Amino acid sequence: MQPIQFASLIAALVCASIATPLEACSRVLWNDNGHGVLVGRNMDWFEDIQSNIWFLPRGMQRSGLAAVNPLEWTSKYGSVIITAYDAGTADGINEKGLAVHMLYLPETSVGQRDPSVPGLSITMWPQYYLDRFATVAEAVEAMQDEPFQLRMASHEGSGKAATIHLAMDDPTGDSAVLECIDGEIKVYHSREHTVMTNQPTFDKQLENLRQYRGFGGDKKLPGTHEPGDRFARGAYYVRHLPQPETDREAVAALMSVMRNVSAPFGIADPERPNVSTTIWRTVTDLSNAVLYYDSVFSAQVFWIDVKKVDFGADRPVRKLQVIGNYDLMGEVSAEAEAAPMFEFIGPEE
Repeated sequence: MQPIQFASLIAALVCASIATPLEACSRVLWNDNGHGVLVGRNMDWFEDIQSNIWFLPRGMQRSGLAAVNPLEWTSKYGSVIITAYDAGTADGINEKGLAVHMLYLPETSVGQRDPSVPGLSITMWPQYYLDRFATVAEAVEAMQDEPFQLRMASHEGSGKAATIHLAMDDPTGDSAVLECIDGEIKVYHSREHTVMTNQPTFDKQLENLRQYRGFGGDKKLPGTHEPGDRFARGAYYVRHLPQPETDREAVAALMSVMRNVSAPFGIADPERPNVSTTIWRTVTDLSNAVLYYDSVFSAQVFWIDVKKVDFGADRPVRKLQVIGNYDLMGEVSAEAEAAPMFEFIGPEE
């Protein structure tokens, strides 16, 4: 792996703002359309984050990367993940249909280290769930025993921290949002939790939503790129989508919502990275295990049928080259090639 600035990595992974609270990225779950369960996710940042797609097999040995008593596990399930700079998991779905999405949350704080509890670098938090669990309910139940302590990762020079929260969803339509506040992982588990953006914390986002028409209030639908506005628009538009009759219609409908909560290409300012262009978006059909990828650098959408991927423990890690590969179109799972596994970033403890 080529060395890169960790602050840039984390910012790209989770759409972090350097200075002001206008961070981007959005996730919308559509689980009540009578046809199938789909989830959309936008990745927003001020530059191309050099994403590739990786196929990770079962049986991979993992370490939580803590200096003392790291959490260790073996991947039970294979997964298809999208990276940022080929140095961390930004999004993914495993072979059982569990999907995990990582977004920025500046309120995140992991608390003091307790070396008696296995430590898990926050940069590996999404991969832990993809590796070990088949459903949202299973993952949430496992959290009751507090199996690990999250540790913050940051760059020694810049001090920028990977303050993030997670959304999980599965083919049953179940949903959970996980946030680590003052060292405690708060779990919001309900299939009603269909939208997530960035700050403030999820409970305050739900409270904010109630001021808009259709959700208990009388305010008109907002239109800026701020997290609360995108949250409200995502919740409103997914609620009003027409019932789809085909898989293609369902994917197109949810993609239209994700485009509505996107930032147009070309508005980004490197001096103000909080004003961020949407770099790529995905719609994942959880019912059929198909991931659709839409990059702003290409006019074509391509997809991966996860059912066609062999996740056997004897299979190598494989990489689908997305960077600069603007001719990708159609179903592309067969185009992934064996590659060395990228390295996750550990905490400085």
